[in-house]
Amino acid sequence: MKYRVSVIGTGFVGLVTAVCFADRNIKTICSTKNEKNAELINKGIPPFFENRLEDLLKKAIETGNLVCTTNREEAVLNSEISLIIVGTPFNHIDKTINLDYMEQAAKDIGTVLKEKNGYHLTAVRSTVVPGTSRNIVGRNLAEKSGKKLGEEIGLVMQPEFLAEGRSIEDTFRPDRIIIGEFDERSGDVLQKLYEDFYGNHIGEDCPILRMNIESAELVKYGNNCFLATKISFINELAKIAELVPGVDIDLVARSIGLDYRINPRFLGAGVGWGGSCFPKDVNAIIAFAGDKGLESQLLQSVVDVNDRAALHALELTKELIGDLKEKTIALLGLAFKPGTDDMRYAPSRRIAIEAINQGAKIQGYDPRTKESAKIAFHQDGTEITLKDSVEEVLKNADCAIVCTEWDEFKTLKPKTFIQHMNNPCVVDGRRIYDTTEYSKELNYKVVGYTTE
Repeated sequence: MKYRVSVIGTGFVGLVTAVCFADRNIKTICSTKNEKNAELINKGIPPFFENRLEDLLKKAIETGNLVCTTNREEAVLNSEISLIIVGTPFNHIDKTINLDYMEQAAKDIGTVLKEKNGYHLTAVRSTVVPGTSRNIVGRNLAEKSGKKLGEEIGLVMQPEFLAEGRSIEDTFRPDRIIIGEFDERSGDVLQKLYEDFYGNHIGEDCPILRMNIESAELVKYGNNCFLATKISFINELAKIAELVPGVDIDLVARSIGLDYRINPRFLGAGVGWGGSCFPKDVNAIIAFAGDKGLESQLLQSVVDVNDRAALHALELTKELIGDLKEKTIALLGLAFKPGTDDMRYAPSRRIAIEAINQGAKIQGYDPRTKESAKIAFHQDGTEITLKDSVEEVLKNADCAIVCTEWDEFKTLKPKTFIQHMNNPCVVDGRRIYDTTEYSKELNYKVVGYTTE
C-alpha cells in the first residue's frame, strides 16, 4: 500500500514537504486556513520564495499529485497519514513556545477521525518542547475522536532539519530520519512511508533512528541549539581576533574546522544568526528549562553573544565614519540568509533599529525581500528606504554594511563602491570580499580581522 499524505500547514516547512512528497508520486493534500495562499498554491505559485520551490510546485500541481484546500476535514479524510507542520512561535515576553496552532490542529484532526474508519497516523513535524506531542497532540486526538491511541490512531514525532535556502535538497537527501513513536505500529507506518519516499537513499548515509516521542522532540532542540552555539562561538572568537592585528578569523576557523571532531560548517564569523528557527528554538528551550528550575547558562550566553554580533557591525562602522548622526548607511542584503526572503529576526533589522536610534538614515537592497522587508521594518516601526539595485542603495551612502551573502554581492569590486558612494566605506559583515584587495582600494572593515 502506498500511503496518501495530508499536510496540515503550508508555511515554509509544510509547503516544501508537501511539494517534495508530490514530486515522488505520493498523493498529497495540504491544508491551510489562508484562502489567498491556498489559491496561489493551486495555481502553482508559492506564497514565499525558496530556491527551486516554484518549479517543483508547478510540476506537482500539473501532475495532480498535490492539491491545497482550506477544508481540513477534506485533507484528513483523503489520507492515511497526517503531518502537523504548523507554526510554533515563541512569546516575546517570557520566550515560551506558543502551542495554540498545534493544539487546534490536533483537535481538528481528532474531530475528523471520530467519523473516519480505519487506522490513521498523525505525525508531529513542528518543533515542540518535550511532552507536547504526547500530552497535547495525543490527548486531543484521543479525546476528540473517542478512539484509543495505539489502536485505531497512531502518533509519532518526526523532527525536520531543513535549512532555508536549501530545503528542497535537505528534504530529498537528509542525513538521518528520526522517528519518535508512541508505539511500534506508529513507527512502522511512518518508516514505510519514508522507505517508499527515499528508496535506496536510506542506509549508512541516512539511518532511521527510532526512539520515544520525548527524545525525538529534544533532538530538534539539541540540533538547532548546537548549530547556534557554533555560530556564537566563532563570533566571540572573531572579536578576540580583532584585538590582535593580522589575525584572520577565517583562517583560524578553517583550521579549527579541519578537526574531524568539529567540521567547518557553521563556523563563519559575521553579523549573527536569525530566521524562524534559531531565535525561537534556543529561547524556547531556555524558557522550558527555566520553568522546571534549571538555569541554562550556556544557551543564554549563545543568545547574548548573537545579539551583540549584529550590533558589532555598527561599532566597525563608527570606526570608519565616526558618529552616525545624519549619516546614510546602506545595507546590502536584508534577509537573514541567501536563498530565501525570510526576514524573521534578520540581523539587518537589529542593525537598522540601532543605527536609526543613533541618528542615521538607512537605505537597503535585497534581491528577493522587498515585499517581506516592507512588512518587517513596518512591524519594527523602522523608517528605511528600500532600493531596487546595488547602485541605487549605494548612492549618497557614507558606509555600506554587507548583511546577507547573496551571490550578486560577492562579485562586486571596490570600484563599484567608489563610483556610487558619497564616502566609499565598507563593513563586510559576511566576509565575502578579499581583505587585501578591499583594504587597499577603500576604507574597509571586516568581522574578525584587523590590519597591522
